[in-house]
Amino acid sequence: MFKKCIFILATSCMMYSCTTQTETNPFLTEFQTEHGVPPFDKIKLEHYEPAFLKGIEEQNANIDAIVNNSEAPTFENVIVALDNSSPILDRVSAIFYNMTEAETTDDLKELSIKLAPTLSEHSDNISLNQDLFKKVDAVYQQKDALGLTTEQQRLLEETYKGFVRSGANLSPEKQARLREVNKELSTLGIKFSDNVLNENNAFKLYIDKEEDLAGLPDWFRQSAAEKAKEDGQEGKWLFTLGNASRLPFLQYSENRPLREQMYKAYRGNNNDKNDNKKNITDIVKLRLEKAQLLGFDCYSNFVLDNTMAKNSTAVMDFLNNLWSYSLPKAKAEAVELQKIMDKEGKGEKLEAWDWWFYTEKLRKEKYNLEEDEIKPYFKLENVREGAFAVANKLYGITLTKLEGIPVYHPDVEVFEVKDADGSHLGVFYVDYFPRPGKAVVHG
Repeated sequence: MFKKCIFILATSCMMYSCTTQTETNPFLTEFQTEHGVPPFDKIKLEHYEPAFLKGIEEQNANIDAIVNNSEAPTFENVIVALDNSSPILDRVSAIFYNMTEAETTDDLKELSIKLAPTLSEHSDNISLNQDLFKKVDAVYQQKDALGLTTEQQRLLEETYKGFVRSGANLSPEKQARLREVNKELSTLGIKFSDNVLNENNAFKLYIDKEEDLAGLPDWFRQSAAEKAKEDGQEGKWLFTLGNASRLPFLQYSENRPLREQMYKAYRGNNNDKNDNKKNITDIVKLRLEKAQLLGFDCYSNFVLDNTMAKNSTAVMDFLNNLWSYSLPKAKAEAVELQKIMDKEGKGEKLEAWDWWFYTEKLRKEKYNLEEDEIKPYFKLENVREGAFAVANKLYGITLTKLEGIPVYHPDVEVFEVKDADGSHLGVFYVDYFPRPGKAVVHG
C-alpha cells in the first residue's frame, strides 16, 4: 500500500503546498477552539497573505453569485448575502490588524504595506460594482414595505450608505480617480503609523548619574533600572516615550533640561528617516481630493457627515465653546505655576515641559496631596475589578478569567463575558502594558 502511494505523491507534488496550506492555515476554516477564539498558538506569519488572497477569491465568488442571482432582489439574497460574503477575510483581517497594532514586527509592517493596495482595490471592486449596487438600491427603495426589524433596517441603511459614500454614484472617470486616491491613502496611513512607532521606539534616554534622577520616586527608578538591564545597560536607568515612562518623568524629574529633551522627543519632528511631514502633506492633499470627488468641500465634512455632529461647523462651535471656558482656567493655572517657579529664584519662564512638574508641586502645596499616596488604591487589579463591578451593576454582565486560552503575548489576559442570565456573550481580551511592538497611545 505504501509503495502504491509513492507514485501518487510524486505525480501530485506540485499541488502539495496548496493542499498543505488548506489543511494547516487556521484562517481558512472556522476556528476550532473554545468559544471560537483565535488560535494564536497556531497562527504564523506565512498564513496571512494566502488567507487574504483566498478570502478575496471567496468573496468575489459570493459577490458574483449575488449579482447573477435571477431572483428578484430581497433583503436576504442581497443584503444578508453580502454581509455574510467574506468569512475568511473577516477572520484574517480581525487578527492581522490587531497584531499590527498590538504586537507588530518588521515582517508584519512589510506585509501590511504589500497587501494594502490589493485590499484597497478589492474593496473598491465591491463598492463600485454597478450591478451589485443596483440590487442593493432596489432593496433600499422598498425598505419601508419590507417589515424589517430595527437591526435589519440598520444593516440595510448602512449597506446602502456605504456604497454611496464609497463612490457608487460617481461617473466612471471619477470612480477611476477615486480608486487611485484610495490606493495611495492605503499605504500612506500605514507608513505614518509605522513612523510614529519607530520614532518612539528609537528614543532611549539613558541616565548614568544618580544626581540626574533627583525627584524621581523609588518605584520609578527601580523600573528604569530594570529596563536598562534588559537593554544590556546594567547600572544605568532607561527612560522611553511610552506613557508609563514619559509622563512620570515629566511629572517628577527635577532636571529641567532632561524634561525638555523628553518632551521634545515625543513630538517626533526630528527630520530623520521616521519624519512624517511629507506623509502628512500627501495624506491631507489626497483626503481633500477624495472628499471633493464625493461632493464635500473638505475631508472633515465627509467624515462627520456619517456622525451625529454632521459637519465641521458643529464641531468647531462645540470646541470653541469649550475653549472659551477652558482657556481662562488654563491661563490662571499657568499664573500659579509661574509663581512657584519664581519662588525658586532661577528666573525661568514656564514652558510646556514644566507643566506636569509644577502641577505636582501645586497639588502638594494647595491640597497637601501627593500622587504616590493614592497609588496603592489604584493598582491595576483594583481598577480592573472596579470596572467589572460597574459593568455588573449597570448591565448585569459578569467577567470571569479564562485559563489556557491562546494569546498573542504573555501579558494578555482573557475573560469570558456572560449576560445576567448566565448565557455566553463573548470573550474579552485585555492588554495593559506598553512595549516596542505596540502602537503608542497618545496622552
